[in-house]
Amino acid sequence: MGALTKFTRNIVILAVIAVAVLVCNPLVVTKANEYSLIIQFGKVVRVEEDPGPSLRIPFLQSVQKIPKYKMISDLYPSDVTTKDKKVMTVDSFVIWDIEDPVKYLSSLNASKEKAEVRLGNVVYNSIKNVLSSTNQADIISGRDGELAKIITENIGNSMDSYGIHIYAVETKKLDLPDSNKESVYQRMISERNNIAAQYTADGDYQSSLIKNETDKTVKETIAKANAEAEKVKAEGEARYMQILSDAYNDEAKADFYNYVRSLDALKASLKGDNKTIILNQDSELARILSGN
Repeated sequence: MGALTKFTRNIVILAVIAVAVLVCNPLVVTKANEYSLIIQFGKVVRVEEDPGPSLRIPFLQSVQKIPKYKMISDLYPSDVTTKDKKVMTVDSFVIWDIEDPVKYLSSLNASKEKAEVRLGNVVYNSIKNVLSSTNQADIISGRDGELAKIITENIGNSMDSYGIHIYAVETKKLDLPDSNKESVYQRMISERNNIAAQYTADGDYQSSLIKNETDKTVKETIAKANAEAEKVKAEGEARYMQILSDAYNDEAKADFYNYVRSLDALKASLKGDNKTIILNQDSELARILSGN
């Protein structure tokens, strides 16, 4: 029993010593991603920003650690009305950090939850102001970063009094409320159908122009070809008549031509089974056959 009491007493002494060391420890170690605020009688007397060890006065001074890095806070989705009276749901987040740890401590008691509430209110007001002066079509087309830039710039220095700096406000989702989606989709389908019908009508009109132009070209080409053929034919007939004229003007050629024509006529008349012909003794064929 005495040994157990002695052991318990030793444990208590060690615990008291450990607590005393922790409470009385004058060493303050500041990391690269944090501020160390030295507080005395409820007032910040020193801010350690550089990483490394420093000292404090035990019992009189305490240490408050505050983040020194960029943070991302997800904000609650909210509905806003555009300039053309269209309701849109905005789901966004904000990138921020603590620029003045003393103001952050005094105004928000170094509470991240309170800071996010303030951030949510400021960002919502900025989104509402920007979107209420912008048409829905411009909002949708501004998703390339321009809209987020305007929203961030509109916040300005609203969070300076809390020691907070806002780097950017980005939208994760910019959509229509569920109650409006179906009617908007139907209107979009109707608009696209009208555009498609217009394209079809324009295509049919262009097709008719091309077809008419092609038919005209074909007709002109055929007419030109026919005219050229008639010209060649006329030139051939003229040449033929010239040859005949030359043949008849030359007595020797005329006799030979008449001879050949007479033979052709005889040959044509002797077709079939009947090989008998009756000729006048004064005819050219009779003279040819008689050898005169």
